[in-house]
Amino acid sequence: MVNVTLKVNGETRSASVPPETTLLRLLRDQFNLTGAKLGCDVGDCGACTVIVDSKPVNSCLMLVGQVEGREVLTIEGLANADHLHPLQKLFEHFGSLQCGFCGPGVIISAKALLDENPDPSTEEIRDALGGNLCRCTGYTKMIEAIKGASCILRGEEVPAVKSA
Repeated sequence: MVNVTLKVNGETRSASVPPETTLLRLLRDQFNLTGAKLGCDVGDCGACTVIVDSKPVNSCLMLVGQVEGREVLTIEGLANADHLHPLQKLFEHFGSLQCGFCGPGVIISAKALLDENPDPSTEEIRDALGGNLCRCTGYTKMIEAIKGASCILRGEEVPAVKSA
């Protein structure tokens, strides 16, 4: 067993787990944070994406020993009972998700992008979402939601979206 202590969504958390435990299993099984999903378990789908020290990572590929003392943000850390993050609001507004399985990973990838680049181009958004697969819908509405959230975060008006 290894003891691991890290900051998750602003709160210091500790656990004693086998050394082969992934960050995803730690979050889901020990801390009951189930927003990050187990999809492919090989880092291809992005359903397990979380932010570690300001960078998006596939939590299914990261062992607990790699997160000792680090800071992790999950989808649960974006909002509280009274306030959704603009990305969450606009993903809902634009109908950017259908089944929702990929949603937490996509939103977390978008959050990492907007933290680094508050005014990304469409191509930069596509690149940032390159590791997140969605089987239900196209990415157009996701891109619209991310562009709209970037406007809100910069204190600007969200532009009207053209009807398809």
